[in-house]
Amino acid sequence: MDYSVISERISLKVSAKGHQADRTKIEGKLRRLIEEFGVPPQEAERTVLNELARDLSIPDLVPGTGAAAGEERQLRQLSSGDWATIEAKVVSLSSSPSAAISQTGILADPTGAMRFVVWAKANAPRLSVGSWYRFESVVVDEYRGSPNLKIHSGTTIKEISRETPLIPEILAIGDLTPGIGSVKGKFIQEWDVSHDRMLQAGLLGDESGTVKFVIWKEEGKERLNPGTVYSVYYALVDEYQGRMSLNLTTATVVPEEGDIPVSGGERVFTGALVHIAPGSGLIKRCPVEGCNRVLSRQNYCPVHEIQPGFLYDLRIKGWLDNGEETREILVQREVTEKLTGISIQEAKDLAENNPLGMDEVFLRMRERILGRFFTCRGREIDQRILVSECGFHHFDPGEIPALLNRAGGAP
Repeated sequence: MDYSVISERISLKVSAKGHQADRTKIEGKLRRLIEEFGVPPQEAERTVLNELARDLSIPDLVPGTGAAAGEERQLRQLSSGDWATIEAKVVSLSSSPSAAISQTGILADPTGAMRFVVWAKANAPRLSVGSWYRFESVVVDEYRGSPNLKIHSGTTIKEISRETPLIPEILAIGDLTPGIGSVKGKFIQEWDVSHDRMLQAGLLGDESGTVKFVIWKEEGKERLNPGTVYSVYYALVDEYQGRMSLNLTTATVVPEEGDIPVSGGERVFTGALVHIAPGSGLIKRCPVEGCNRVLSRQNYCPVHEIQPGFLYDLRIKGWLDNGEETREILVQREVTEKLTGISIQEAKDLAENNPLGMDEVFLRMRERILGRFFTCRGREIDQRILVSECGFHHFDPGEIPALLNRAGGAP
């Protein structure tokens, strides 16, 4: 980009008002705004003009601009590309993902909440959770589809005394959108973690639907208890392939008494079991209270390390295919025993007395059910059915000629 063209245009506007401006400094400010903070060139030019207008006392340098960088706004009024002054409370801080970032977390005011980033180059004072601040000249961009507030070297920060109560708006899970959200939901399903840094993953639900959540390992973070109702304040809401997910690492999570109804979200699916995935059959789980993670073959838990006192469990992970679409299924012990005819005790005996060990259980289960047709019922999310009921599907004899015609391509 040719910064000299923009800096010359700015310099000429200043000169026309009877003042002088250093073109080298102007070009440096433009380069920093555009390259370091990702500000669009037009917005960067307007920002530099606004700063010069303020510093040189030229009120009409930027005609028709009603939203200068110092205009005071509330969080709900901000959108990508805005420059403003805000007063907000730091409601959470999280670990910095990069050395270029000094602090990151969530700011809130009576109108809403927003993620924020303090750049290391800003040399800004350290912010504290629970304190109110006045931020003059902050910039808003977009991160993962939602507004994100950036504190840069041109931002002035001042701690203020304010007693304004913040009452987060509780949303129905089905109404969540990317950004920051607060919900009340029941922990209905725990999932195996997929990363060593992940503390817990699972599903929260209410009357409007379900949403996946994740908690990353950070100091002071605790696991949630399945079956418990929680009020979650200021969680990060992200979108992936049209589905929302909650990051509870920065959220305030409060257990509640009682129960709430959860939307069924149930799906009935019939198809052939075309694949049984690794991790099916007899598995070992971590015995530490509240963990229940699947162990490796060496009895290793990613959180609690070697666990010689493991617990056995049975499950099926596989795919059903009806010829038009497929669904991943996850079948827990009771239903797995019913479908395979192998009890948990029989599976343990096989594993402990057969040369193939746990692989023998997997092979026998596969022989009995792979390729068979099933009708499964359960809660569905991201095309995975968490099976609560499942049985063999037997075709009506009257349907067989039609099926044969379809297989042979007959009209």
